[in-house]
Amino acid sequence: MSSQALSAIGFDADDTLWQNEQFFRMTEERFAGMLAEYVDPKVIAEQLLAVEKRNLHLYGFGIKGFTLSMVETAIELTNGRIPGTVIEAILAAGREMLRHPVETLPGARETLERLAGTHRVILITKGDLFDQERKLAQSGLGDLFDAVEIVSDKSAATYRRIFERYGDGPDRAMMIGNSLKSDVIPAIEAGGWGVHIPHALTWAVEHAEEPRTAPRFRQLAHLGEVVDLIREIG
Repeated sequence: MSSQALSAIGFDADDTLWQNEQFFRMTEERFAGMLAEYVDPKVIAEQLLAVEKRNLHLYGFGIKGFTLSMVETAIELTNGRIPGTVIEAILAAGREMLRHPVETLPGARETLERLAGTHRVILITKGDLFDQERKLAQSGLGDLFDAVEIVSDKSAATYRRIFERYGDGPDRAMMIGNSLKSDVIPAIEAGGWGVHIPHALTWAVEHAEEPRTAPRFRQLAHLGEVVDLIREIG
């Protein structure tokens, strides 16, 4: 392993190894339907996003914070007139999201299996601890990781700490994920490789410009291309 250019490979979880954002979008549509008689759907979507952004530093990322933000949005948009039955329906929708089966993305298991034994493979995901642990357990992928890090947010400092702990530092590490803002750009800032695998759905908060001029930036079409890229790097 010491002769390889890369010793540690980090993977994001949500919308990189398994589906996630689609369940948020489906619940947002349900939420808009619940408030349709009170306010215009476009206003609902805009206000919900604003409330989510406002609450990130309090609730962090994940379904629980999203559910609380839906409740808060409903109260604000109706000036407190929202019936208790609607609040109950919003909470039920959040609980349903927390119980939704995990759907792994194509190539997830095969890619991890091919890297096992040749590199230190690390799951680096952010969000609610209980929910992320649940999804990892249900995915059946847990045994394929050398380490699992569930963090409150992802920054260059986060990647430096993780890759120094489990690898040979960020300069010999690669981070793979669907979010340019969370998975790719801070990993490159830390000194590592940042590999973007776009997902059809990406939360607006995770949007960022591609770091096209960064020598260690790469974009792939799907997980099946990861192993070949790692071989190309050396």
